[in-house]
Amino acid sequence: MNRLTPIVKNLLLANVIVFAGTYFFGFSKLNEILGLYYFASPSFYPFQFLTYMFAHGGLGHIFFNMLGLFFLGPLLEQFWGTKKFLVFYLTCGLGAGLIYNGIAFTQLKPMENAMTSYEYNPNPDEFYRYITKYYTFKDASVYNLYEKYYDHPNNISLEKKTKSVVRDVYNLKLDIPMVGASGAIYGLLMAIALLFPNTQFMLLFPPIPIKAKYLALILGGIALYSGFSDNPGDNVAHFAHLGGMVFAFILIKIWRKDRNQFY
Repeated sequence: MNRLTPIVKNLLLANVIVFAGTYFFGFSKLNEILGLYYFASPSFYPFQFLTYMFAHGGLGHIFFNMLGLFFLGPLLEQFWGTKKFLVFYLTCGLGAGLIYNGIAFTQLKPMENAMTSYEYNPNPDEFYRYITKYYTFKDASVYNLYEKYYDHPNNISLEKKTKSVVRDVYNLKLDIPMVGASGAIYGLLMAIALLFPNTQFMLLFPPIPIKAKYLALILGGIALYSGFSDNPGDNVAHFAHLGGMVFAFILIKIWRKDRNQFY
């Protein structure tokens, strides 16, 4: 604990306290309050751009994020000082949240339009297209409903049920919050890669040394590939990770420019 710098230590404590409150002391809905929602969700509040960084989805999630903060944070805080480091950390987290909401808009706006279109013109073919494109859980009851509706397209009761399913699928996507400090941690990694590119880290899996510049390149590439892969079972906000790295890059470039102009 002696190697920890003040802001890193406080960030670690804040994350652990929130995690303990959520998973060990009965505050099970804490993540639903602190997590960052899509801005069109009724559960969205502006303060979530800050608070989502202190909520995590499980033990593995918080462990690896705090491990990254533990190893990356002190070097940068010693280099910049406490205030500048805190500004950088929060800016990367805020940037990750903005990118997350931007990507969510490109995904959810077409889904909202499709839902509205279906409510005005319900029919079996459109219902099938909607659920095959947007319903990722593959619940057999939904497809059984489609088969019944296909056989009886003029049945008002079945039509109402399909409209309800279409809206429920949209609301389900709308009310999934993003949690975790990953965007900010990826920002710290980008900073190390830019400022101290040849610093070596020892990986856990596999246990081999790697330079910071290569680690940032590899993890950034994985996040980019995973984000565009759009795996339905993947609940990781990969583009938010990239958002943290992008905002880190921009902020460091601005700070370097200001320093050059000063001298």
